[in-house]
Amino acid sequence: MMHSVIKTLDKVIGFQTAQAHCDIPCKIYDPSTAQLAALSCVRLIDLIVELEAKEALGVADIAQISRLVSEKETASSEVKEAVRIIWGDYFKGPQFEQVPNAHALTHSIMMQASKCKQTVDREEAEKLVELVNEFAEAFWLTKGVATYRSTCPYPPLLEVVYPDLKG
Repeated sequence: MMHSVIKTLDKVIGFQTAQAHCDIPCKIYDPSTAQLAALSCVRLIDLIVELEAKEALGVADIAQISRLVSEKETASSEVKEAVRIIWGDYFKGPQFEQVPNAHALTHSIMMQASKCKQTVDREEAEKLVELVNEFAEAFWLTKGVATYRSTCPYPPLLEVVYPDLKG
């Protein structure tokens, strides 16, 4: 119904057509945004648990928990968005040949990010970080860039995949 109304209005008014190719400029893809968001999920859960450990929570503490939960859910959504864009805009036939499990890996990340929205379980967030690390390794493989793993220099001090850009 709504579609036919809009189509009729378009015939009468003649809406201008907007064209878009990608979500970001071509060839500017990097899984680091997903990695930072996944690490943020872990860190935010740590902060929530620290507040939970207090003997008594005041109004300010409850407000802080609310903000932390909101940010955790936003970070989980950022993981999904960053991975979706790379998977949907960058990955094409040649990349899928190099990474045959790309669809399953992407789906696993989407499901795990949803779990992180639903819980304050650090282990679930750590699983998300590991899946995003696997995605980063796959991404850099398709670019022909070697990777290495190292502990990030800030809390939550977890292992992260980095591209080796020295060569």
